[in-house]
Amino acid sequence: MSVNPTDSAMRRALARARDGKALDLTEATVLLHARDGHLETLLEHAGRVRDAGLEAVGRQGTITYSRKVFIPLTRLCRDRCGYCTFATAPHKLESVFLSPDEVLEIARQGAAMGCKEALFTLGDRPEDRWHQAREWLDAHGYDDTLSYVRAMAIRVLEETGLLPHLNPGVMTWRDLQRLKPVAPSMGMMLETTSRELFEVKGMPHYGSPDKDPAVRLRVLEDAGRSNVPFTSGILIGIGETVQDRAESLFALRRIAREYGGLQETIVQNFRAKPDTAMRGMPDADLQELAATIAVARLVLGPRMRVQAPPNLVDSEYDLMIRAGIDDWGGVSPLTPDHVNPERPWPQIDELAARTAASGFTLRERLTIYPEYVLAGEPWLDPRLSAHVAALADPETGLAREDAALVGRPWQEPDGGFVSAGRTDLHTAVDTEGRTGDRREDFDNVYGDWDALRERLPAAAAPSALVGEVGRALRRAAENPAALTEEEAIALLDVAGDQNGAGADDAALEELCRIADDLRRQAVGDDVTYVVNRNINFTNVCYTGCRFCAFAQRRTDADAYTLSLDQVADRALEGWQAGATEVCMQGGIHPDLPGDAYFDIARAVKARVPGMHVHAFSPMEVINGASRTNLSIEDWLVAAREAGVDSLPGTAAEILDDDVRWVLTKGKLPAKEWVEVISTAHRVGIPTTSTMMYGHVDTHAHWVRHIRLIRRMQEETGGFSEFVLLPFVHHSAPIYLAGIARPGPTARENRAVHALARILLHGAIDNIQCSWVKLRDDLCRQVLQGGVNDLGGTLMEETISRMAGSENGSFKTITEIGEMVAPTGRRIRQRTTEYGTPDAERLAASAASDGVCRSVRGLLPLEQV
Repeated sequence: MSVNPTDSAMRRALARARDGKALDLTEATVLLHARDGHLETLLEHAGRVRDAGLEAVGRQGTITYSRKVFIPLTRLCRDRCGYCTFATAPHKLESVFLSPDEVLEIARQGAAMGCKEALFTLGDRPEDRWHQAREWLDAHGYDDTLSYVRAMAIRVLEETGLLPHLNPGVMTWRDLQRLKPVAPSMGMMLETTSRELFEVKGMPHYGSPDKDPAVRLRVLEDAGRSNVPFTSGILIGIGETVQDRAESLFALRRIAREYGGLQETIVQNFRAKPDTAMRGMPDADLQELAATIAVARLVLGPRMRVQAPPNLVDSEYDLMIRAGIDDWGGVSPLTPDHVNPERPWPQIDELAARTAASGFTLRERLTIYPEYVLAGEPWLDPRLSAHVAALADPETGLAREDAALVGRPWQEPDGGFVSAGRTDLHTAVDTEGRTGDRREDFDNVYGDWDALRERLPAAAAPSALVGEVGRALRRAAENPAALTEEEAIALLDVAGDQNGAGADDAALEELCRIADDLRRQAVGDDVTYVVNRNINFTNVCYTGCRFCAFAQRRTDADAYTLSLDQVADRALEGWQAGATEVCMQGGIHPDLPGDAYFDIARAVKARVPGMHVHAFSPMEVINGASRTNLSIEDWLVAAREAGVDSLPGTAAEILDDDVRWVLTKGKLPAKEWVEVISTAHRVGIPTTSTMMYGHVDTHAHWVRHIRLIRRMQEETGGFSEFVLLPFVHHSAPIYLAGIARPGPTARENRAVHALARILLHGAIDNIQCSWVKLRDDLCRQVLQGGVNDLGGTLMEETISRMAGSENGSFKTITEIGEMVAPTGRRIRQRTTEYGTPDAERLAASAASDGVCRSVRGLLPLEQV
């Protein structure tokens, strides 16, 4: 809306605000134009919403602030924003970075004055633009600016007790993983969603790669996925339209609803500064600011904390309070606002008096807002728990104004290997089952279910035209590598939809016949399996995968963690039963240090030197690398040296982020999975590859996933097999919430196993089905449609069983043989690398029938 709205449109929008009805984008845009009498009415409605939110959290009549020091770690930046005086050039600085001593001196002075927040502000990735920044980092031993930020945050925690709040600009998902353990909160202003300001020459964000609105929104989403309490906001008066402002607020609302991690929204007004390209622009009008704050309050709702910087509002404190703020942000008694140096902070006593004059009490908070302090995990990393607890009122989550600022050690937790919880779950899940069908925090740990529904991929229309399936089948038989994406989708579509509509059974039979011919050419007729033991060393996890019924909070009845001795004992039991492999994966337990994975591998190798250690998904690799601040390559090399022989290519699900961000709140993005696996192959660690399908995806996603796996194999050659994992729905949260479908149909399972054989022919020889997730009869059918491998005897399988799989936690060699016998094919025991075990291993597995005694003891005597 480029012109002022009509009076009737304004009155209609105000009436909807009065009645508490949700505003749409047009109504919000109308209200942003409110002035004078209409503005007074708007402020009244916004104030009422703010008051309801404060009452709901027990802070009636309270406005908060954070007592902070401002640490400008570097004023170099790769961006060129037209209004910024903070960023400068190297020749204007004595040093391109503050030294550690300078950082600590600012922090110590702040601590002496009662500050509790250390606000780290800096330019975006200066080393990408300024060689002086790159040289300084190299000379001081830091890989990049964020590594220095991380190191300084730890020093501030340990030597002063201040809590770091990090504002390093644009961060990747992996950056957030490595910074979360050192800072209770982080932030980055959205500023605006206007693409014109970014794309048009002469506009304030032109030539600034980090001001791309899509990039900044991705950072906010990644912070939410990573459970980081995050600050953001908008900047008004920099050339955006009024509708741009409304769109920016709605973008923030969507992210706040979906992830729950946006702890505050700042509404900041532009102030022109000398020596900038925008020095001639008028300042944003304060009535305009008040209207924007009020609309932000109405759009974002009572639970959002809304802030206006007090040094930018002149004397209009009361106007901003009436507009609906409930926070003044960080105020420093020591350091200037380095971003707005011409605008000094008000004295805290003056701010309290101004706040009291409007009928509110000023209370100090920490950099992490009270709601997140009280919630604890997963928002607060355990490495920071003691630091925050020392400064927080345990009842309100606000700052204890009498708290002593004392440095406390920051260190990796020394826990995580104490045996705890339901450690017999690997056997009890078959006899007793799980305690409940869902976690007690079901309604919030996965984000907002209603918001999630808006992300669902659109249902795919049938792809096959008359004659297309026949042509695709002929090409699959004659030249499978030449199949196009459209032809591959057409072949999958012969299975019909989830209700069987559109199925072509004759074409499906032909598809499976072609796949089985290719299987015979590639690997012969043997059906292979490995005698192995799964060891899931913990199920405590807060990642928020919405398909996972295995993950538990540490306080849940079904939660458990194994000690290192228990892990090693189970590996030894497997070895004694003839196993050649242990497959080890676990939840992302917040107490496990980043090098815990090395300890697990070493414990197994120390107890059973000959055992192949097939361990740690790409998500666990990222977690370990982030917590140790190692590169992916360095962490993998260390893992190999500790005894890891290969990685499971799990955590892939569907390698399309549009699907992944529905399936999971916080798991690694697709490109990170690709990087971990590619790096593993490069350093000589082979992996499997997987696909979990049949939930919120489409046949097109399956095809693109398999084709990506092929491209990776052609580049690296590191995949030993491709494993198809149908979605098990029964206890999966995303199914219980009514979002996912109940897994793939039998026809779809047959079709996708066959298509995987065809698309991967000549690249990956071994196609594996999961007997845990498929019934025996369906396993037999896919064995006759391209599959040559059944995976392992497992001995214990907890993940699928927690999700509701009814196919047991292990299979004996006898049971595998009985399952395969009707196909007329021979079973053959293999190693992880698809070789043949030695005679001693074969004899041991024959004696145990491939399953260790502690598990077989649960079988009826006649089966033993």
